Amino acid sequence: MTETRVFTEAERIAAAQAYIDALVSHEANSVPFAPDCTRIEVGLKTGFSGDHLRRSLNGGPQYRVIKSATTPEYTVDGDQVRARFDLTTKPTLAGRRVGAHIDETFDIPAADGLIHQIRASIRPFLITS
Repeated sequence: MTETRVFTEAERIAAAQAYIDALVSHEANSVPFAPDCTRIEVGLKTGFSGDHLRRSLNGGPQYRVIKSATTPEYTVDGDQVRARFDLTTKPTLAGRRVGAHIDETFDIPAADGLIHQIRASIRPFLITS
């Protein structure tokens, strides 16, 4: 009889953290996306597959402006891993930088440990440097 591997909460949080790290590092090759992974940002589909998300994180201009991320606060409920954190962008204008409060929910089933969907809520704010 073959045993089925079950991914722990810590392993699924690590998968979400790999994605958040890639937002800043722009190196997404190790992010465990499912092939059919999608990303929904404030109701709009912005990620169409695991490969598309990987390419976007590696070189997309929408991610290149990200400078840093705070340490996320994680909660896990079934297959859902929720991460709340802040991002800071690189450009400044009149001594201010744009930041964003991010609330992302990752669908990461314990059965495979892959990211199948990301739903993001983003609330921008200004930072005085």
